[in-house]
This record gives sequence, C-alpha cells and structure tokens, in this order.
Amino acid sequence: MDAVSDNRHVPLCIDLDGTLITTDTLWEGLVSVLIRRPWLIFAVVAWAMSGKAVLKREVAARYQNTGGDWPYRAEVIERIQFARNAGQPVWLVTGAAESTAKAIAAHLGLFDRVLHSSDSENLTSRRKRERLVALCGDGGFDYAGNSHDDVTVFDAARRAIIVAPDKAARRWGRKHDAEVLPLARVSPLTIFKSIRVHQWLKNVLIAVPLVLNHEYAVAGLVFAVFAAFFSFSFLASAVYIINDIADLANDRKHPRKRLRPLASGAVSIPVISAVAVVLVVASVGLASLLPPQFWGVLCLYAVITTAYTFVLKRKLLVDVFTLAGLYTVRIIAGAAATGVDLSFWLLAFSIFFFLSLALVKRFVELDELADDDAMQLTGRSYMGCDKDMIGQAGVASAFSAAMVLALYVDSKEVASMYPQPALLWPLCPLILYMLLRIWVLARRSQMHEDPVVFIMRDWRSQMTTVAGACLVFLATWKM
Repeated sequence: MDAVSDNRHVPLCIDLDGTLITTDTLWEGLVSVLIRRPWLIFAVVAWAMSGKAVLKREVAARYQNTGGDWPYRAEVIERIQFARNAGQPVWLVTGAAESTAKAIAAHLGLFDRVLHSSDSENLTSRRKRERLVALCGDGGFDYAGNSHDDVTVFDAARRAIIVAPDKAARRWGRKHDAEVLPLARVSPLTIFKSIRVHQWLKNVLIAVPLVLNHEYAVAGLVFAVFAAFFSFSFLASAVYIINDIADLANDRKHPRKRLRPLASGAVSIPVISAVAVVLVVASVGLASLLPPQFWGVLCLYAVITTAYTFVLKRKLLVDVFTLAGLYTVRIIAGAAATGVDLSFWLLAFSIFFFLSLALVKRFVELDELADDDAMQLTGRSYMGCDKDMIGQAGVASAFSAAMVLALYVDSKEVASMYPQPALLWPLCPLILYMLLRIWVLARRSQMHEDPVVFIMRDWRSQMTTVAGACLVFLATWKM
C-alpha cells in the first residue's frame, strides 16, 4: 500500500530524443531544414553561437513537424500507460524546443506535465537533473533515458529505466542493475537497407552500350563499366539518403515507406549523413578513373536527381518523364565510360520503355489510395481520378517501345552489324510480353515494388531477358 502511495507522488519522467521517439528532434530538424533551404547555413551558425536552446527553437519553428509525425517507441508508450494505470504521474522532460515538446504531449495525451528547453536554458544533462531535484527532491522521481547525457539524471533518480542505451548509459545500467526496457533488435543490415543496395540493379543499364556493340571481351572496357557501375551506385545511394531525409514526414504517413530505416528511426540522422558523405567521396574517386565525358554525365545525373528530390517529383507528369530520362542517362553514362558510340534507336527505345515503367510506379501508388477520385497522392500532384489515364499512357508507351524496336530491327544499322538480323524480330513480342504482363499485374494490384527491380527479380522476366540475350547472340553468329 505504501509503495502505491509513493508512486502516486513520484513522477515517471520520460526523456524524448532516443527514448520516447527513435530519432533526435534537433538533428532531424536541422538536416531536413538545410537540405530544403541550404542558404540558411549562415543563420544556423548564428543561432548556434547564441546557444543550443536558441538553435533548437529556430530549427523547430522551421521544421514544423506535428505531434503525429515522429516515430514513437511502442515499448515506451506501453510503459507509460502501465505507470498511469498504477496511478503514477508521468512527465515529459526533454531538452527539445517548447513547440516540439508541447506538440508531442498534445498528440499523445499521456503526460501530466511537460518540461522543455527555453531560450535561457538547454534542459539536458546536469541542468535537467537540477530542475528535477528542485521540483521532486533527490530520489524523488523515476527517469527513463537512453544516452550519456542522462547518466547524471539516473544518479539522482529513485529508479532508472534505460531505453536503447548508448555505451555510457549501458555501462551505468550494468553497474547499477537498472531496469532496461526490452526493445526489438535492429538488424545489422540496416545501413544496407538505408542505401537501398537492391536499387543498384538499375545501374546494370550502364553495360548496355558495351554489350550491344559486341565489345564485352575488351578487358579495359569491362573495367570501365564496373567502375562506372559502382560510381553511379554510390552516388545514387547518397541521393536516396538525401531524398529520405527531405521526405521524412511524407514517408512516415505511407503504409510501406514508414518502415524504411530512416523513417522508422532504426538509423540515426548523424550516422546516415556520414554514410552519404562517404558514398559521394567513393563515387568521385571511381569517376576520376574514367574519361571526362563520364564526369559530365555523372554531374548531370546528380543535378537531375537533386531537382527531382526537391521540385520535379511534385510536378504532374514531369516526374515520370524525369524518371524515364534518368534510366536513359545510365545508358549514356555507359557509353561515356567506355567511349562506345550511342545509337539513336537505343535512346528512343529506352525513353519509351522506361516511361512505361515509371508510369507503372505511379499507377501502383494511385491504386493504393482509397476509392476516392478526389484524394491526392501524398507528396505528388496526382489524384485518384488520374489512375485510368496513367494506365492508358503506360500501355501506349509499351507499344511505342516495341514499335521503335521493330523499326530498329529493320534499319540499315542492324543489317550491317548482325549477320542474322531476322533473328532479332522475336525481341518485339518479348518486350511487349514483359511490359504488358507488368501492367496486368499492376491492374490486379499485384505489383508492390519498383517495376525495374521487379523485372530483375521475377523469374519470368528473367527468362524473357535470357531469351532476348540468346536471340541477340545468335543474330551475331556467322553461319
């Protein structure tokens, strides 16, 4: 009975960053604001010189996340509810800015009191301990935290609850036999998921010019293709990271994207930002081994993808044409890396082929909306009523790709390059089969991933690709 009475007078104080939520509000807000408005870097320096509390306030004012936009730890929410059911008051005690702390408290509706940083005080570490001791007395509160900044608060608490601890907090917990809240383990492959290694499959397109020009036996050119492949892949992964940071709020509202490592908080902003820097450096290092023309294409790719991230992906139809163009840029990069001449036919075919696939991607996203023609796709300029139009355009693009391929097969270039050009004709129905099958699956709501990655994983698409490669090989055979 005395223990119950004590609990009713001893608040459970919950830290915010890394404890109640899986991310850090300052880091996330700061990086997201600078990615969208890089010219604020000078203002950030001025805010930081005025004190960390001022920096937090200014960043929070510009990031403007609502209480529902943060990734909460379900285990901590459950622990809070357990305490409330036992009659124990629960306080949110955080070094975050006032607007952030109050928005989160209002969203959850679980806290009896909120303590936060102000312009004159950054409520972390020693200052947090002093505030709680002044309000509750030494040993007059329970405290849940996660980092080295919380260790001094643990020392003054009646009971310490350690959540996802860093090294210092883990060491303190073992020494004092503290309560450790069990959490779901994060896979060591989290970083690989963050940089989307599976998307590197798209960069196989870099090898297309070399293969079609039948120069795949030249060792120097093969090395150039490999260097270009990894240079593009590293840069693309860095861009994916930037895109994920810039689009965190929208991703957390998406049924699947909210599970991405960054959106879910499985990987921190500082760590993933450092990874992006390393990837860019590695990409530039590999590009230095290749001809200057490749540098130009790589820079073009970086500019287009950056524009896509911040502007173009929110423009109706411009986004899908940009995606189709980026696939074609990969083919151009392969030609630039190897010095192989590009065919007009190849470029024309790739534009229609990849436009069809880009439209599939939007069609699938629209298909996941509720049956509401007026509902708009999150972060895009499409509405539910656009789905049929997108589907028609995608199928038309598929037939256009097959038509361009047919004209190419009947061209003088093919007659001069292939001893058996007639064997290339079956490529046209094969391409149509691959694309139309994807569209049929999309119409059935059975396409749930990037269609390019789907092609490279689906065994039927793989068999179609192998059949096409065999036809190209046989067409080169001199009888």
